[in-house]
Amino acid sequence: MPPLSSMKLKLSTRLFLGFSAIALLFVAVVFVNYQLSRSVLRNSQRIAQSQNRTAQSTRMLRSVVDMEAGFRAYLLVGNERLLDSYYEGERQLLGSFATLRNEFLPDDPQYQRLLRAQKLYEQWSAYSHLLVAEKREARLRNPKQEGLDGMEHRNLAADLTGKRLMDQIRVLFRGFDRSELASREKQRDKLADSIQQTRVLSVVLALLALLVGLLSALFLARLLSRRISTMVELAQRIAKGDYNVHVTDPEQDELSELAASLNSMAGTIGTTIAQLERRNQELDQFAYVVSHDLKAPLRGIESASRWIEEDMSQELPAHIQEFLVLMRVRVHRMENLISGILELARIGRVEQLDERVDVRELLTEIVDVLSPPEGFRIQFPTYLPVILAPRVELHQVFSNLLSNALKYHHEPEKGMVRIQYRETPTEYVFSLTDNGPGIAPEYHERVFVIFQTLTERDTLESTGVGLAIVKKIVERHGGSITLNSSEGHGATFTFTWPKMSAAAPALARSGGAK
Repeated sequence: MPPLSSMKLKLSTRLFLGFSAIALLFVAVVFVNYQLSRSVLRNSQRIAQSQNRTAQSTRMLRSVVDMEAGFRAYLLVGNERLLDSYYEGERQLLGSFATLRNEFLPDDPQYQRLLRAQKLYEQWSAYSHLLVAEKREARLRNPKQEGLDGMEHRNLAADLTGKRLMDQIRVLFRGFDRSELASREKQRDKLADSIQQTRVLSVVLALLALLVGLLSALFLARLLSRRISTMVELAQRIAKGDYNVHVTDPEQDELSELAASLNSMAGTIGTTIAQLERRNQELDQFAYVVSHDLKAPLRGIESASRWIEEDMSQELPAHIQEFLVLMRVRVHRMENLISGILELARIGRVEQLDERVDVRELLTEIVDVLSPPEGFRIQFPTYLPVILAPRVELHQVFSNLLSNALKYHHEPEKGMVRIQYRETPTEYVFSLTDNGPGIAPEYHERVFVIFQTLTERDTLESTGVGLAIVKKIVERHGGSITLNSSEGHGATFTFTWPKMSAAAPALARSGGAK
């Protein structure tokens, strides 16, 4: 087992631990808030409970007062209907003392107040029932009886016994209400303190969780960004062709595996590129040797045919002389074919630097070399740009397109090629339109395939390589070439050439029209 100092956590483990710490902190925040909210709820419930007690005691006192008022009115007037409030209050108070008292512990002062108030109420109830009964008997004996006349215990009413009992009951209920009010004030203070405590702790814990989260994110971001930046730099250097780079990552986690993979990839690419360069050099040597070895016997065949024709010109039949001419034509075709293949293979193998190319001068040079027959017209647009491009390759594109228009025209003395130009923000667009025989749509793709021609080779000398070279050069530089034609209506070849640098448009404008 390796020592703890040498053991390193994997990146996934670090991420898991970081997020776990944040999650635990948020769980703690939730738990503390839950406990604080319980305290707030408990204080709120106590305040509501005290308010209910006060409301209940107020109803009980009102019932007692209603009983007293009905009782006194009955004693004075003797009307039984005046006792309705007396009996209604008695029904309301039935069990109310016990119900309210059960909300307190026996040693609570409020419990003792209610117990004394109940005993006083029971004494007053007995007193009032006695006088009501005597009042009824007196009214039965004498329907005209008034006040306390003829009642046996009239002295109880005269000495204010009932009033003293009722005053004591009122004092007890007022003391009960004052005590409940004081209790509610304390509970309100506790509620306010608990709410304030909840707010403070919630804010502190939330800020602490946020701080821990930010610190964890910052630590992980710095850890990952530094190492990923190193690997991105490695990948960029590989993309630029530096395959001898190496990244050392001692962390021994998943990113270390990625670094090892990048190092392995760089080594593999470097080895592969070296092998490709070596094989390309071998292929170049082979191509030049084959070209030389193939062209040498072809030149010998051509020379031999001429010697035969010169030495035996008088003795050779006409058809043999035609065969010798045909032989030399095909020898030239073979030489051109070999040259075309080598030229196609060379594209992109040798890096050519961009240079300032005046397209009008380039086209004028090409037309001079091609020497079109009399009557064949080539029209230039009013304006042609000066662009940054490999001059040789751009020369090959225009030269092959113009030579094809000359070579395949069915009436050269009436032939015409119109060159057009336009510009977009990202590329130059050139079009070459001729009034030749045209190309049927089914052959539009075929003409760009190497060795493909639309005429018999003995009818018109062609290698079938020119348009393949054009397509390869244009597409290698990120452009495209299209053909728009129909049989009997001429052909239009359009190709695009990307603007290789921001200086290209400025150079084009500075060139002006020629």
